[in-house]
Amino acid sequence: MEADEKTKSQTGSAEKIRTSLFHLLLDKRMLLNPKEEVKFLLHRLIFIARISPELADKRDLGGYYEQLYQDLQRYFQGDGVTGLLLLYPSYLLHIVESSNDVLFSVLRDLGHMQQQGHSALILEPRILVISHDIPNRLFQQWSYKVLSVPARRLTETEQTEPPEKLVSESLTMLMKLGVEMLKTPKRSKNSADSVLDKVPELIVPQDNIEHLLKNEALLTPLQYLNAYDCPINVVMDSGKM
Repeated sequence: MEADEKTKSQTGSAEKIRTSLFHLLLDKRMLLNPKEEVKFLLHRLIFIARISPELADKRDLGGYYEQLYQDLQRYFQGDGVTGLLLLYPSYLLHIVESSNDVLFSVLRDLGHMQQQGHSALILEPRILVISHDIPNRLFQQWSYKVLSVPARRLTETEQTEPPEKLVSESLTMLMKLGVEMLKTPKRSKNSADSVLDKVPELIVPQDNIEHLLKNEALLTPLQYLNAYDCPINVVMDSGKM
């Protein structure tokens, strides 16, 4: 009888200590960044688009997103926004790290621009990737950079490469760029300048973006939002009587 009680006690203790993978990851997040990351799960959105040819000063686009993030952070208090907006002569590449609420607000804003047609600041946006529950940020703040990148034509070999390879190569370059950004002390809002000047080989070429925008496998914000908002109605076999 005494042995049974001891076994039950040990089993109860084991059940108390046993936890799920979710709690293990949450504990790790609390240790890494207790002041911020545990408030919400961190996500990353990367999208590309064509800049409206009617936009005279590309810095206006940087100012537009700067104001948008200030408004969103006032509404979603505590949801910090970090990332990088690269403004090419004709295209843009935008990395945003924040909560799910903030990223979907950005996507809805892009969807609204899509509906405006040619009068919008951004044309033909496509989502390169959305990464959910990322362990940490690649950027210490949000900033933008206007680039003067000479156009380069893709070779015939590059044009015939699978789109997945081009996406993978572009994402690899961006991740390496993010690592370089983390090594740089946080200074002004445009501290990206020194990093991009130091490692220009990590800037995704403009022609890559042009080629990727023609890839219909990459969803537009409206396509993504329609799929996200669409209710899932699963009809069981028992319901087909």
